[in-house]
Amino acid sequence: MSKPQPTRYRTTNWSSYNSALKMRGSLTVWFDLSMVWEGLPTGRRGRRQSYSVAAIQTCLTLKVLFGFALRQTTGFVESLLRLAGLDWSVPDFSTLSRRQKSLTVDIPYRGSDGPLHLLIDSTGIKVEGEGEWHSRKHGASKHRIWRKLHIAIDEGSLEIRAVEMTGKDVGDAPILPVLLAQIPEDEDIASVTADGAYDTRRCHETIAERGAQAIIPPRKNAKPWSPTTPGAVARNEALRGADRLGRTIWRWWSGYHRRSRVEAKMHCIKLLGQRLSARDFNRQITEFHVRIAILNRFTALGIPVTHAVA
Repeated sequence: MSKPQPTRYRTTNWSSYNSALKMRGSLTVWFDLSMVWEGLPTGRRGRRQSYSVAAIQTCLTLKVLFGFALRQTTGFVESLLRLAGLDWSVPDFSTLSRRQKSLTVDIPYRGSDGPLHLLIDSTGIKVEGEGEWHSRKHGASKHRIWRKLHIAIDEGSLEIRAVEMTGKDVGDAPILPVLLAQIPEDEDIASVTADGAYDTRRCHETIAERGAQAIIPPRKNAKPWSPTTPGAVARNEALRGADRLGRTIWRWWSGYHRRSRVEAKMHCIKLLGQRLSARDFNRQITEFHVRIAILNRFTALGIPVTHAVA
């Protein structure tokens, strides 16, 4: 069969989308006077924390957004509060560092009108080591450390709904059940799209248990599985479709090409920094979650609305 022609798309909301992109660069900062800035009693023994979770997340959000160090973040927040006429105290750099290790980040999302169409992918991000130019010229150092970032985004809203960070030695497929477990059970999942690295029995079974369709290309030289479970049956159907139509046509017929949106979201994550600044693994997780919260707020300002054209 002939190769299908690539579909062309036209953006129909350029005016509102352009305004949303401009708002992402706005320096206007609002502090809600009803915001709980100081820590609340926990009901446990010992002195209560001086600052609330919201206060710590606010400081760390500004740190990640502007690429500040901890001490610079403290000075920046102090100046913002002074400009706003607020006499709130600011956590020092040691408090921010200590609280970052165990902070639970509030990641906002608007939700979807209907069942979720999840797009899943992973990428690596550097923690320590020389830059790419140095590595090309002198070779990679043994001290280069990477982390793997795993995300699942909602195709409709383009918001990140599930996140996980692992070491570089962890594969992609074992993390898919972890990502789906972050989606509430009362939310319907219509489809899960991922690349061939997720073509495993556990991934297909986990997707089938949520009542979703798995859009995962079978690996090369793949063989049919014993059709004893719903996941195996769905995977065998995808294998037959890829063999009859050809892999290229099957990708367009199944909608697999939509996975490019999650790859674009990975690029947006790295625009906030090509590496993680924290050295402790738990602090790196918090820094990654803060990036996700920032991107979801950017996305909530507005996304492009596109339609296929002939």
